[in-house]
Amino acid sequence: MTVTVTVVCSPRPREVFEQAVELPTGATVRDAVSASRLSAEFPSFDGAGMQVGIWGRAAHWEQMVADGDRVELCRPLLVDPKVARRERFRQQGSRGAGLFARRRKGGKAGY
Repeated sequence: MTVTVTVVCSPRPREVFEQAVELPTGATVRDAVSASRLSAEFPSFDGAGMQVGIWGRAAHWEQMVADGDRVELCRPLLVDPKVARRERFRQQGSRGAGLFARRRKGGKAGY
C-alpha cells in the first residue's frame, strides 16, 4: 500500500517548488523530501537545516507521513516580523498606517 504526499518548498523568494510523491506506508518526512526532485532542481539548496512541517504545524524529520499530507520546508526568517512592522510604521507615520488610515472624504473619524 502506498501514500501520496505533497512536498512544498520555497528555496528562494518568489519561487515555489511543489511535487506530489508516492511512498510506501510507514515512510517518514525525510523519505518524502528525498523522493522529490527538490535536490535535482536546486543542487545548491540545503534542506537539512530547514524547519519542517506538515500542513503548517511543526514536525520532525523522522515523523511518519499519512496519505494526503503536505510536507513543508520553511526557510528561516531574515527579519523578525515584529521589528519589520515597527519599521514600516515608523516610515509611514501614524496617519499612514492602521485600520482607519484611509477615510472617505467628509467621513467621521473611525469610519
